[in-house]
This record gives sequence, C-alpha cells and structure tokens, in this order.
Amino acid sequence: MAQHMDLPGSLSELSRALRTRAVSPVEVTEALLARVEADETNSFITVTAERAREDAARAEREIGAGGYRGPLHGVPVGIKDLVYTGGIRTTMASAFFEDHVPDRDGAVARRLREAGSVLLGKTNTHEFAYGPTGDRSFFGPTRNPHDPGRITGGSSGGSGAAVATGLLYGAIGSDTGGSIRIPAALCGVVGMKPTFGRVGKSGVFPLAWTLDHVGPLTRTVEDNALFLSALAGHDPEDPHSVNRPKEDFARDLRGGVRGTVVGVPTDFYFEHVDDEIGARVREAAEVFRALGAEIREVGVPNVWETLHAQRLTLAAEAYAVHEERLKSDPGRFDDQGLERLLQGEELRAYRYANAQQRKLRSRQEFGEVLEGVDVILAPSVPIPATEIGQRQTSINGHQEGVYSALTRLTGPTNMNGLPSLSVPCGTTASGLPVGLQLMGRPFGEATLYRFGHAYEGASDPAR
Repeated sequence: MAQHMDLPGSLSELSRALRTRAVSPVEVTEALLARVEADETNSFITVTAERAREDAARAEREIGAGGYRGPLHGVPVGIKDLVYTGGIRTTMASAFFEDHVPDRDGAVARRLREAGSVLLGKTNTHEFAYGPTGDRSFFGPTRNPHDPGRITGGSSGGSGAAVATGLLYGAIGSDTGGSIRIPAALCGVVGMKPTFGRVGKSGVFPLAWTLDHVGPLTRTVEDNALFLSALAGHDPEDPHSVNRPKEDFARDLRGGVRGTVVGVPTDFYFEHVDDEIGARVREAAEVFRALGAEIREVGVPNVWETLHAQRLTLAAEAYAVHEERLKSDPGRFDDQGLERLLQGEELRAYRYANAQQRKLRSRQEFGEVLEGVDVILAPSVPIPATEIGQRQTSINGHQEGVYSALTRLTGPTNMNGLPSLSVPCGTTASGLPVGLQLMGRPFGEATLYRFGHAYEGASDPAR
C-alpha cells in the first residue's frame, strides 16, 4: 500500500509534513523503496533498505518524542558512491573497490546522519568520478529519466537521475569539472557547487584535491538551500576546509531581485552553445528583467585560459591519485578512464605551476566583474543530453568531443572556487532539460539561492 501513498513533491514540503507528523518517515521510506525497486535508470549501486528502515523508525520515534533535529530529519536521501559510509559498501563505481566497505563515515555522510536523514542508498557515478557523461561505471550506465537512451551527465549521474525520478528528496554529489551541475542540468534538477572549502571532503575519494567540491542535488532551490545548510561546516580532517560561522542558506530566499544587477557574459559562455539552450537562457535573463533586475552585459577576461588550466590541473592531480593503481593493475580500470588517466603522466611540471598562477588571476578577474553585478548568468551545459556511448558532437557545425562540451562552461569555477548553482531552465523541443548557471562571489551561496528561487517561482509558479 505504501508505494501508492501520495508523497509531498519537495523536500521542504515533506519536511513540514514530517515535523507536524502529518506523514510518517517509515511510510515515506517504504514508498520510495518500492519506487527504487521498480526504477530503470540504474541510479543506485547499493540500496540500503535495512539501514533506511532503521533510520526511518528512529526518526519517527525522535520526532514523536519532541526531538526534532531540523529540516532533514526523517527525509530519505542518497549519497554518491564516492563518499565513505561506515559499514556500507563504497565502490567508486570501480572494479578496484567492488567489495570495499569503509569503517567510518565521510564528513558529509556523518553530517547527514546527525541531521536525522534516512539513507536510502549509494548512487551510481562515472568510474572514480572521472567523466562527465555518467555512462562508464563498473555497475553500468545511469540512464536519463527523460530519455533512457541518453546520458544523465556525470559524474554524479545517479544522484541527478534519482532526484529527477522522485526516488529521493535530495542527494550528495561531487564536482571537479561540473559533476554536480552537469547532471542537474541534463536531468532537470537543482545542483549547487558551493565555494571551495565550504563543505568538508574528508572521506570523499579524491579526483583532484584542489578542484573537488561536494554539494547537493535536489528538486527545488529551497530544498537545495536546506540541504546545504546541513552539509556545510568546518572539517578538521580536510586541509582545504574553511572555518566559517554556521549559516541558514535559505534565509534570503524570498528577498526578490528588484534593484539587483545580473551580468550576462558577451563571450565564452555563449560561444558554441546549442541554439535552443542559448534561447532558453536568454529567456531566463528576460524573466530576471521582468522581476526588476537590471541585465548588464559583462566581459570576463581569459576564461578559455582558466578552463585550460583547470583541465591540466585535473589531469595532473588525477594521475597522482591513481599512480600506484596505474602501475600495479592498469587492466582493472575502465578502458576509457585508463586512457584519460595515462595522459596525466606526461604533463610538464612548469605547466602545472603556470596553471596555479592562472587560478589566482581567475579569482581576481571574476571578482572584479562581480564587484559590478550580483550574479553572472550563463548556460550550465552547452548541449542537451547526448546518447549513451556517444563521444563526438556537433554544435552548429562546431565539432567537439562530448566530454569537452559537457565540462566547458562549468570547469572555470572549479578552478577559481566560486559558488555556482544550476537551476532548471525549460526544455528543448524534444523535451530534454536545459540548465541555467548562476555564479557568484566567494561564500555567496545564499545570494545564488535567492536569484534561483526568484527565477524558479516566476518561470514555473507550480514549483
């Protein structure tokens, strides 16, 4: 009977219903487990049904006894299978770790547990998170809920698909070149790459230490803000973690955007972009104008150079992470992943040094633009979801590798660490989702959420 219950549509609605005990965490969990069983997107590597039932029963007892912990209490969530979960298999979607069971939780898994959430399972990812398509996992490709023959985007594809399909109310992803924002855009959900260091990364298997970010994927902007409020905080075991006061990221959601300035780049972010995607994003700019924001054209300098520096840094650091495995047992890697990793071996050290200088300059360049505008608006991804296995694409006659196209507009803010939010922005004529990217000042997540929420409400009042 549980699987037919009428579930709240968003995490924030569910949260209110759980707090007032209008619905039970146990019923919600059973309903979602039934959905997961029937699902065909291959979103999960491991479904933690027993743990979910225990978590849900505990949450029900605690809420009933007046021990409400906050907005995620009793809410079913998923964790990308790159984040260590104590006593639960964590595979990195790789043959190397097929049976790996960590003895402790990563920082974000621990925070979700402390928030009283219900762990439904570990979501599928591109092997070792090294790929933006989500179709190269030891456990098979994740399938786009809008068209099962197409990619979800990656590497957090399982998290994106599970949230889009209604299997979860929120999920953790990681983002090194776009791996939260790409699946958010291609699956039609909300994804936040917070400021570098905002969310702790201890117990998250690294792809590239200086580029990795961890953040949430959810159905709505408000849901995302609530989720990030639970994840953010100092992690003493992560050398990149920043120590800042606790924040409520949903605090400004209803502040509106009247009197603000939205910067629309004149180059890079609108170069080689699919016509329909460019049109949807420009329509979004007009929505902001109608809401009372000024739309101002801006030029962000040297973004191509920043992107190239990000890609070089990623290749070098990913090789360093995997060096021992590459030497001792290369045959256990996915063949496409192996080929990419080996490219990192021949890189020259001076180029890596130059890339780190570019990072600092990029922070400065974006910072100067953001002194004159509140947010920068751009597409999240320049193409709609491609077919599973497809590796080349043509954008208005511009030939490009799919991996390159998917990460082109997201990679720069991985390099400079600025927060970056992807919000659904309509669909193409064939019904494939489009994502709008909002970029902001360091630690300006609450502002990005305010803009995202204003757009979401104006463009889709039902949400």
